[in-house]
Amino acid sequence: MASVTIDDVRKSFGVVEVIHGVSIDIEDGEFVVLVGPSGCGKSTLLRMIAGLESITAGALKIGSRIVNNAPAKERDIAMVFQNYALYPHMKVYDNMAFSMKLRKAPKDEIDKRVRAAAEILGLDQLLDRYPRQLSGGQRQRVAMGRAIVRDPQVFLFDEPLSNLDAKLRVAMRTEIKALHQRVGGTTIYVTHDQIEAMTMADKIVVMQGGYVEQIGAPLELYDRPDNMFVAGFIGSPAMNFLRGRVQGGAFITAMDERIPLGAGMGADEGREVVLGVRPEHLTLVGEGQGFGVDVVVTEPTGSEVQIVAKHGAEELIAVFRERHQPAVGERMRVAPDPSQLHLFDGETGRALRA
Repeated sequence: MASVTIDDVRKSFGVVEVIHGVSIDIEDGEFVVLVGPSGCGKSTLLRMIAGLESITAGALKIGSRIVNNAPAKERDIAMVFQNYALYPHMKVYDNMAFSMKLRKAPKDEIDKRVRAAAEILGLDQLLDRYPRQLSGGQRQRVAMGRAIVRDPQVFLFDEPLSNLDAKLRVAMRTEIKALHQRVGGTTIYVTHDQIEAMTMADKIVVMQGGYVEQIGAPLELYDRPDNMFVAGFIGSPAMNFLRGRVQGGAFITAMDERIPLGAGMGADEGREVVLGVRPEHLTLVGEGQGFGVDVVVTEPTGSEVQIVAKHGAEELIAVFRERHQPAVGERMRVAPDPSQLHLFDGETGRALRA
């Protein structure tokens, strides 16, 4: 296996630059997830690592070797695609063995590797089937098996679960993480699903508009987002934002209600700011406490209740473990946990910290 170093990498199509000086250090054996909305550049960056797109500027290293101009076949990577990319006329065994056959590897080595990968992925009984005889999850495992058989330095996954139903996605992301723990390969995984990113990654790279917004461990990004984009993208339901100002050690909402701020919030008196609070950090309180909201929708999910409400013109979501059932239009009061508040600059959206 090998480390991957992305140093000030840029990509342009004609005069339009779509990747703007991205730098990421990926350690040997690390599971890194590139996450962001559609069009943020994550798949383009992955294709540049794979050698499927050229690099306009910057340096890309796999191990100690700069591979900017190396063809894909010489980079020693294996890629798992969104659409599986299996050969329909070949059985599972032959699909998994294909890359080794191209390299003219000995038959006994091919057989050993294919059967070992099949055992890891639970494909032992499916080696004589064609792709059309498999479920979506089984096809994805075959695509993963084909990558494992190659024994590459780096595994690349391009939104591999997006074609699967919700239940199967949950099962497959567990399988992929377990596979990484067993095989131990350097893995770069692209997704737009932040739940996948949070549950699978050792390190997350959040991208927007061809820029890296923040890099860090999942809980680091969740607890200490650098800006409003990361704060709103990481976490489901998303973080709530209220606009207002700092006055007398408190946050004053647009409706002139007062929310006490914890120590070290790092905002000057009178500054226009945005207060961030996650839905699970709101508590239902009595009259004279917290701030008032008007219920818009109540959504029971079984284990919890999500309440969509409005504070003036601003919408927010509260998540309660208790089975509160307020009526639509009902006025209630909620209070945030002072230790779990976030402040952002009202103009730049950057996090404000002492």
